Amino acid sequence: MARAAARRPLVASAVSDQQVNVPILEALPALRDALRARRVAVLEAPPGAGKTTRVPIALLDEPWMTGQRVVMLEPRRLAARAAAHYMAQLLGEQVGGTVGYRVRGETRITSRTRIEVVTEGVLARLLSADPTLDGYGAVLFDEYHERSLHADLGLALVLETQQVREELRVLVMSATLDGDAVAELLRDGIGPAPIVRSSGRMFPIVTHHTPQRSDEKLEAATSRIVRDALRANDGDVLVFLPGMGEQRRVEERLLGAVDANVRVHVLHGSMPLADQDAALAPAPAGLRKVVLSTSVAETSLTVEGVRIVVDAGYSRVPRYDATAGLTRLHTVRVSKASADQRRGRAGRVAPGVCYRLWDVHEEHGFLASSRPEIIDADLSSLALELADAGIADPAQLRWLDAPRAGPFAQARALLQQLGALEVSGRVAPHGRRMAALPLSPRLAHLVLVADARGVLTHGAAIAALLEERDVLRAEGFAKAPADVRLRTELLERGGDGGAVAMYGARADRDAVRRVKQNALEIARRVTTSTRPSEGESDVGVLLALAFPDRVAQRRPGSEGRYLLRNGSGASLPKGDSLYDAPYLAVADLEGQPPEYRIARAAPLSLDDIHEDFGEQLVRASVVEWDERTRGVKAVQRTMLGAITLEEKPQRDPDVEQVRAALLSQLVRVGVGAWPWRDGAQRLRERLAFVHAHDASWPDVSDDALVAAAPEWLAPFLDNVRSWAQLEQIDWHEALCSAVPWNQRALLDRLAPTHIEVPSGSRITLDYSEPTAPVLAVKLQEVFGWTTTPTVMDGRVALTLHLLSPAQRPVQVTRDLAGFWKSSYFEVRKELRGRYPRHPWPDDPLAATATRRAKPRGT
Repeated sequence: MARAAARRPLVASAVSDQQVNVPILEALPALRDALRARRVAVLEAPPGAGKTTRVPIALLDEPWMTGQRVVMLEPRRLAARAAAHYMAQLLGEQVGGTVGYRVRGETRITSRTRIEVVTEGVLARLLSADPTLDGYGAVLFDEYHERSLHADLGLALVLETQQVREELRVLVMSATLDGDAVAELLRDGIGPAPIVRSSGRMFPIVTHHTPQRSDEKLEAATSRIVRDALRANDGDVLVFLPGMGEQRRVEERLLGAVDANVRVHVLHGSMPLADQDAALAPAPAGLRKVVLSTSVAETSLTVEGVRIVVDAGYSRVPRYDATAGLTRLHTVRVSKASADQRRGRAGRVAPGVCYRLWDVHEEHGFLASSRPEIIDADLSSLALELADAGIADPAQLRWLDAPRAGPFAQARALLQQLGALEVSGRVAPHGRRMAALPLSPRLAHLVLVADARGVLTHGAAIAALLEERDVLRAEGFAKAPADVRLRTELLERGGDGGAVAMYGARADRDAVRRVKQNALEIARRVTTSTRPSEGESDVGVLLALAFPDRVAQRRPGSEGRYLLRNGSGASLPKGDSLYDAPYLAVADLEGQPPEYRIARAAPLSLDDIHEDFGEQLVRASVVEWDERTRGVKAVQRTMLGAITLEEKPQRDPDVEQVRAALLSQLVRVGVGAWPWRDGAQRLRERLAFVHAHDASWPDVSDDALVAAAPEWLAPFLDNVRSWAQLEQIDWHEALCSAVPWNQRALLDRLAPTHIEVPSGSRITLDYSEPTAPVLAVKLQEVFGWTTTPTVMDGRVALTLHLLSPAQRPVQVTRDLAGFWKSSYFEVRKELRGRYPRHPWPDDPLAATATRRAKPRGT
């Protein structure tokens, strides 16, 4: 403490020297007052105000900070390192003195450090090691508007810690955010957290909307506008692109196409520190620079000398696909808030200019702000860290956006499958070791299993490979081969890509370098087992253990098409080295359902599956309908999720299961496709008729028949195994069984099948229209009938279709008496010449009904 206190005049001097262009200094007195009076506060300050580097230093001398450290969470590793270096520079020190940082794979902290800048899951691991954060006086969340999953989780856990350490201060800092909502989240016994606002300063910025041409790719349009901007303006250029692929292609287009005094840099989180420093540093005298950046430069980072911004208008964000069980990067339009932050980078040091690669009217469709990562993310890391903290239900904590119940439950199910959680839901010892590693739960599990099997080096290499987007780059229109084994061989040969050239791909040497470095760091962090290293383990086995839901089986009778354990479909392009593998362990998928494209995988054997997933195999008697044979198939199956590993015929299947399979098929095809015979169909129509007029009768509609089929139809399915046998059952008798005995005797009276007409004929009645049954009869057969016949005990008149001698309707009526008085004579006049051998009496009521014509010659 004495040494830190002795440096305080140096701090004051360093800050005062920078006051001219540091707007946040005006807000510091109000911020200090807020945190002296309260334990929580919100600071709103625009990009470039200086909050990231000035606020932590300004809090060190506060009375409540005596003997304490500040920890500040940054959403990106690049920003964390840059912020720590800049603060150390302000203090006239090296990183590791008063200011240090902890990021993935690198720690610069000493006993003298009082400001720790951390990122990713570091804060969660600090909380896991000491839930009270003893020794820390304040936790700062920088750039909280980015709403990273780690920031939301960290804030929720720190607010929980504050319940037992009342003196701990929490400060949320943001450039663009709904400060009132955050203030309410931080509410304490007094009320919402106080909000301190810094207006900031910005020089004027001229904005040009220059959309890419219809025949132009994004990279071509970007490089063209960068060249135009360099010619038309002074200063350096900051270019925002979605990702590393676009950066590389724009860089290739610019090299040799810009003036000799222009240096082109790329800037992203995976770069070596020296390359990052070169991109952020001012251009040497007489030179200009173009920095091709991802969204990492939107906030926190200051790229010196920038007066021109070129914004391609896209960013790459992670989205979790629950169906495939993986997180993929999606290229999306930037939000309005992000576009404004990018534009603001042009006005930090002088008047600037911003080129936007879209039409101004397109901005109406932009989201106001970026979606919080917690809404779309894989929650397995969050669920593991909560379990490690002893929290099973996220509802115990305070969230701006709480984790969704479905994805959270899915995440916990995966953790149980990986052995991270016990059956009770509590974190297992294996889960604690997983949480201590800076890896996703799947990859942490892979590394720990590799360690237990004596192949830690190999497992760390595979985990590092899977963290990288890919170390292989496809040439032309080809796809890089999916086999992860080819990638591990690249690491062993130091990036020599000869083995993959035959597949139309090449090695990305920078990516290989990063993977090798990360693999060493991963291995270093693992406390190895006592087993000696045995060299290599089967890549497919380790992948399968990390991605158990993506064990895949080639579909029978197909090439390159696979069924995954989780039920998803996937495929490999013809010519891939894994094209004919019977089983795969799939690490990465691309595309969309119903059939994804397998991007990275390794072969797996059936013996491997039995050895490593034996306890998870399900052996079941399966009785189901087989569409190929049009019959019930009964087999004994050994299954791993949706895939069938073994199938044997079952000779004596359970009768109830067979019945259920038949009923299921009948339901699937629908009542209209059932093999009704004529008698059964007519019975159903009669029953529908009486039900339409008396609801006490059975309902024989499609839905009702399906719902009641287990009662009325199932007894007739004994010994039935095929559709042909279904056609042979007595459907009439089966349907009769659905009618109570006391109603069966009434049916013939209420809805007779036939009716006798005056000619003596018994004519079949048609009940296909339940509300109006039909009697179709020749006109000559009803002479003498004075009234319309009825059914349903006289309540329903029949609809008469009076037919000509040729059996064609000449009149449809439900008023026979009226027909005789009027329409009959028109019909008689029209037809008696056409049918002279049939009687057409003047008085049909007195005539004798007949079904015969007069003999010829009469």
